[in-house]
Amino acid sequence: MSDIKPVKLNAEINWAFFDKVSDMSGKYQVDLCNLSDNVVTALESMGIAVKSNPKKPEQGKYITCKSKNPIRAENTSGEEIKALVANKSKCKALVSAYEWKYLNKSGISPTLMKLTITD
Repeated sequence: MSDIKPVKLNAEINWAFFDKVSDMSGKYQVDLCNLSDNVVTALESMGIAVKSNPKKPEQGKYITCKSKNPIRAENTSGEEIKALVANKSKCKALVSAYEWKYLNKSGISPTLMKLTITD
């Protein structure tokens, strides 16, 4: 996995838990939604499962990035955003992947390397 190149992408944000742990997962997390076909192909080539929910077609294809640590979001000037980020906000992100093993399970998950809120 060390030869993986991060993917730059444009997305819509949903369910941003940057500085507060999500009750559902117990982690900091954010959904990156409405991914382009090229981005989906690049993410899947890294082994990342891209999701879609027929009950929420407005999200399109998406991934959920989770972290044990707060997620740093910044504005286009590079300043950290401390305010609540609303669903459907636009962003640019740099996403890579990591392998994990826990008990008898293993997999590949996305890791968010950089997140810039653009709108």
